[in-house]
Amino acid sequence: MSTPIRSLSLSTPISSPCTLLRKTLVKPESLPFPYIPCFRDSKLKSRLILTSMASLNSHMTEANSVAAAPPQQSPSCRIGEVRRVTKETNVHVKINLDGSGISDSCTGVPFLDHMLDQLASHGLFDVHVKASGDIHIDDHHTNEDIALAIGTALLQALGDRKGINRFGHFSAPLDEAAIEVILDLSGRPHLSCDLSIPTERVGTYDTQLVEHFFQSLVNTSGMTLHIRRLAGKNSHHIIEATFKAFARALRQATEFDLRRHGSIPSSKGVLSRS
Repeated sequence: MSTPIRSLSLSTPISSPCTLLRKTLVKPESLPFPYIPCFRDSKLKSRLILTSMASLNSHMTEANSVAAAPPQQSPSCRIGEVRRVTKETNVHVKINLDGSGISDSCTGVPFLDHMLDQLASHGLFDVHVKASGDIHIDDHHTNEDIALAIGTALLQALGDRKGINRFGHFSAPLDEAAIEVILDLSGRPHLSCDLSIPTERVGTYDTQLVEHFFQSLVNTSGMTLHIRRLAGKNSHHIIEATFKAFARALRQATEFDLRRHGSIPSSKGVLSRS
């Protein structure tokens, strides 16, 4: 008794039609070419066999090319780059929303560098920040102008915001601290910040600058942002959890919603900086 033919799929590479015909019993109706039950003319028989084998070869080449097809390329990276130069600071920011978490920040404010590392690492953004400023006075102007530049770079990178999720919501713990961040890339700047950081400084960094950082970023990016401390006693933990939660919420909001098929996530049909 003959062995029935195994099913073939386009994902299964086939070495040659001869191998297939030798090892399997092919049902006539399954052949990819017309089946002739008998041949009286030997020359006609030869021509038909050659034609049939060529047809089978063509089908196999197509199947193997489908199996070996390279993956589709991802869309172009969304990148924003800003230079902000004043009498107080010189700031260069470049951010890639479709990055891999690369952080390259040198601001002259070590604690802020550490927080920008959290933004890159947990948002999977590539964040490059170079800044010099009047930190001999304090960190205020440098902190503010970096945030203004990051917000503007985000605005550039987002473009018309077609196809994005738009909304982000994430809660991040860090030991005893827990922070909730909710944001909307609406084009309307608004900040509600309830952190209640217990100490005035972390190292040399003035903790009042945390809220000011996010207010500056909101103003230029056109973002609605709510930050709330759920728990926490250690100032370092509270601030770091804030940047981590913000990074994850922003990542969620900037990622694409495949069901939208590139449409703008607004009933108005437009999301823009007001």
